[in-house]
Amino acid sequence: MRAALMYGAGNVRIETVPHPTIQEPTDAIVRIVAGCICGSDLWPFASMPDSAEGSRMGHEFVGVIEELGSGTTGLAVGDFVIAPFVASDGTCDFCREGLQTSCRHGAHWGGPNDGGQGEFARVPQASGTLVVVPAGFDEQLIPSLLSLSDVMSTGYHAAQKAGIRPGQTVAVIGDGAVGLSAVIAANLMGASRIILMGRHAPRTDLGREFGATDVVAERGEEGIARVKELTDGDGTHVVLEAVGLKPALEMAIGVVRDGGVISRVGAPQFSEVPIGFGEFMRNITLTGGVAPARAYIEELLPLVLDGSIEPGKVFDRTVELDGVPTGYQAMADREALKVLVRP
Repeated sequence: MRAALMYGAGNVRIETVPHPTIQEPTDAIVRIVAGCICGSDLWPFASMPDSAEGSRMGHEFVGVIEELGSGTTGLAVGDFVIAPFVASDGTCDFCREGLQTSCRHGAHWGGPNDGGQGEFARVPQASGTLVVVPAGFDEQLIPSLLSLSDVMSTGYHAAQKAGIRPGQTVAVIGDGAVGLSAVIAANLMGASRIILMGRHAPRTDLGREFGATDVVAERGEEGIARVKELTDGDGTHVVLEAVGLKPALEMAIGVVRDGGVISRVGAPQFSEVPIGFGEFMRNITLTGGVAPARAYIEELLPLVLDGSIEPGKVFDRTVELDGVPTGYQAMADREALKVLVRP
């Protein structure tokens, strides 16, 4: 079969790799119908050291089950399924608590393992990992179904960890796919005002469609001042930070209201958190983390199927497998928001 491998910064190739096989009774083999390129894939695309082996890429996909191990339950060959970005057994203590990203027997896509940017994937712990989409889904829903594997679930995780209550004001920092998904989530949870902080008009226009009431293009101190102006000097009850860079967190600290919550889901690209005594005195809560997508997919799936939400609109370009390298470059150059891959 064919799949995408990254050999270093800017070096993505499509190559022939071994077709996956059942290795454990709990495995499934899935024919990938759609995968995508994630914003987090752009970090290694910009900085990965050269490698002779290459690393399989992609951690988001939907597809059809082709083969099942003898130890799987609740699945059938032919099922159309969503694969969250982390595999989990569904039975350990962390999975039962809804924290599948900490599963004691979990696994990750890519690297030496099969990835979502390919034709097939071996899914470990298939019964705990895969979510079956009810029969009769529309082909047009595939982008939104695919978004549940990561970005929509991650945006929802940001809102859930923040504990948004109806009537609260929310700032969303970042107009990428996760930030736009966080706008959807804040709207679902009843936020009265959603301020999207981003400066790319096609993206912020989509954010308004998703429920943003205001857009702030300014950054840094200017951005903080603008949000304060929009909120009578107080700032917002909640900030959802979907970038992962230190300036974004600094801006979040600046715009959050005293006693407010900052929920971080942007993959952090720094280690020093700029919170000192002044922030301590303001009673700011800092939360967030990696999203246990498996915990949210079944909750969000009915909203996609009945058309209540359309998170798949974050995909603004579709490529075949041979187009994956150019898809990476398009996202890196900000020419595409999120690229869908059809093997």
